[in-house]
Amino acid sequence: MMNNTMNEQTNIERIVMQRVHLIRALRFAISSGVFSTLISLLALWGIGREVWVAHVLQNAPTDVLNLPGFYLAAFMHTHLLVQVLVLLALAALFFVAREIVRALAFISAAKAA
Repeated sequence: MMNNTMNEQTNIERIVMQRVHLIRALRFAISSGVFSTLISLLALWGIGREVWVAHVLQNAPTDVLNLPGFYLAAFMHTHLLVQVLVLLALAALFFVAREIVRALAFISAAKAA
């Protein structure tokens, strides 16, 4: 009877610790990750409202080596609002990627333990 009680406590402890790890992993994803995803989506929506993206992509050169120069020139010759929105979207997307990597690393470390 004593052994059975010990196993139940071990199972309870395991379940509680799994939930703690899940909550900590979700905290990474929900707090700043969701906020930066929302910021990037809003910035992309603003870019779509200000720029006719289809025409920019249509005017892009077919040679891959000329693409960076084309996009840099397009970025430099647009309105300040579009430049700010592009930088904001890039920064937010970078932050989202960083948060995803951190969450995956935390989950894999929790599974290994």
